Amino acid sequence: MNTKELHKLAKEFQHIDQIIEMVPVMKKMPVVEVAEILQAIDETYLFNILDRFSLEQQALIFSEFPMVKQLNLFKTVSKKRFAKIFENMPSENRADFFQHLTQEEQSSLLPYLSKKVREDVIKLSAYPPETAGGIMSTDFATVESQMTCAEAIEKVRRDAPSKKTVYYVYVVDSNQRLQGFITLKDLIMAEPYTKVENALHRDFVFAFVDEDREKVAQLIERYDLVAIPILNRENQLVGIVTHDEAIDVIRAEHSEDMQKFMGIVQANEEFDYLGTSTFKHFKKRVVWIVSLAAVGIISGIIIHRYENALEKLLILALYMPMVADTGGNAGSQAATVVVRALALGQITVGNWFKILWKEAKISLLLAVCLGVLAYGKVLFLSWETDIPSDYSLPVIAFMISLALALQVVTATVIGAGLPLFVKSFGGDPAVAASPAITTVVDITGLLIYFGMATIFFSL
Repeated sequence: MNTKELHKLAKEFQHIDQIIEMVPVMKKMPVVEVAEILQAIDETYLFNILDRFSLEQQALIFSEFPMVKQLNLFKTVSKKRFAKIFENMPSENRADFFQHLTQEEQSSLLPYLSKKVREDVIKLSAYPPETAGGIMSTDFATVESQMTCAEAIEKVRRDAPSKKTVYYVYVVDSNQRLQGFITLKDLIMAEPYTKVENALHRDFVFAFVDEDREKVAQLIERYDLVAIPILNRENQLVGIVTHDEAIDVIRAEHSEDMQKFMGIVQANEEFDYLGTSTFKHFKKRVVWIVSLAAVGIISGIIIHRYENALEKLLILALYMPMVADTGGNAGSQAATVVVRALALGQITVGNWFKILWKEAKISLLLAVCLGVLAYGKVLFLSWETDIPSDYSLPVIAFMISLALALQVVTATVIGAGLPLFVKSFGGDPAVAASPAITTVVDITGLLIYFGMATIFFSL
């Protein structure tokens, strides 16, 4: 039976017994695939299946479930039973889940936890989720610099059962201040009586516990690290952030930026499309949509102001959507590039003049291409259109193409400048992007369009 067939069985609750029979097969599968199969099963039946796995496997499978599924499972089982799974979860996943519980739920779980786990989860969950402390793990190995390599290996071996992620061995002094790190390869290859301090890597990348988690993920990506040590302001080692946590952060930040980019209110929660109710989706979207629709009244006022002009030259109405759409596309492109560059740390608000000048030069090249295309398009599509004798189709085509070219330039500059403007005031540049830019560009585009028509035809 393949993974697809197991997925199908999981969706049919009457075949739960068949799924239980397939547990030996699932035990050999990657945990993430097992979690994908089992998350389709109703919480009422799920623990009957999880009980067939070891506690460590149960914890890893549980950690892969979406947060909504985890919280529902927590509510369906006794706290004493759940505590066994909770204690075997990776420390960063424990803290993340614990932060999603209400105070009453936290209080009901804590009495069933061992003292060590209880202290660990309380300490980790105290850090804001957007910081390095909020995503760090306490599963790391430490040795002291005065140990021999043989003593260090023995200590790592003793600590290994409780340390699930031994990537680097961190070297600390008696006050837990980080001195450097040593790899497992270094320990194995060194002579047994060599002092750890003689094989120590003293140049290392680290982050502070209160730094933004996105910055930590960028450090891991930039230096190609498996894990990065997290220090407090006394330079004491308090945790590590691993590469898989960095991937989760980058994915979460990308989802958040995409939602903000499209004007969807994001409440610092895990993205789960199917797990989010229809009304909750509505609440996330309604604010920006209604606000921008209200601002869009300005566009209506401008069109109404030039209603007589449109009656004289109906051809102008035919090409208004082309100008508006082209401006919106140009503005959104510029905004996307600038927001992405800001997120990657490639540019700062201090570079605003260079950025706007660069975008202006790009927009001029685009304007020439699109202006020529628009001119030809108007001539080709409207050569049979009835036009008042006072006007000429080539002149009208030139006016429309010139308006479109100017719209591309202004839209690009606005698209690049608005995120920088918002960022300079401490806001999120993604929020300033589409659809906000589209609305602003629509208004400026109409002003340019009818302004050029007024100049050319005295409308």
